[in-house]
Amino acid sequence: MKYNENKKEIIAKLRGFSTPELCDGMGAFRAMDYHIKPRAGREKIAGTAFTVDVPNGEGGIIADAILQLSEGDVLVVAGKGCCACSYWGDHRSICAKLMKAEAVVIDGAMRDIEGCEEADFPVFAAGITCGTAGKTGEGQIGVPVTCGGVTVNPGDFIVGDRNGVVVLRPEEAENVMEKALDKRRRQEETIRIMRESGKVITKVLKKLP
Repeated sequence: MKYNENKKEIIAKLRGFSTPELCDGMGAFRAMDYHIKPRAGREKIAGTAFTVDVPNGEGGIIADAILQLSEGDVLVVAGKGCCACSYWGDHRSICAKLMKAEAVVIDGAMRDIEGCEEADFPVFAAGITCGTAGKTGEGQIGVPVTCGGVTVNPGDFIVGDRNGVVVLRPEEAENVMEKALDKRRRQEETIRIMRESGKVITKVLKKLP
């Protein structure tokens, strides 16, 4: 299908937009909880969601999920917002990087911040703590999840930067980027007019001249 054929091309294009721009292009945007921000590695990510759903405070199955990652995947850990213990550490960062994953996004906490920074693998998480999560192995891999208040389906596009993390459905990505680009161009034109005229325009042009 077209989505599979163009997936890498779409991801490359998504990297050219900030998460605020994509939210503007979406209208009714899907932005994860504001606590989920870059904690280690690159501060800009874009890839396809590989999901894992875990009970509050239980992270053993995440190790199994890492072994199923494909190149360019963003591992989305639906950790129920638990920051009393950690779902991720330096060893998992090393493993995920060796699997050529794009990043991990965690609705919960991480740890081993120094080791994760040294591993240079992008970790987006809601917080940082020192204690580890349980290792019962409970949970599900590759299912629709709720992460940071947003429904994420396997294969959705995930884009993250210093502003936060947004989720795009494959069928809407191109349209969202078109609208985001239109807003960008209108804003650039508004700024150009202000600089040339010296007049402050507080609202972006609704359409290009």
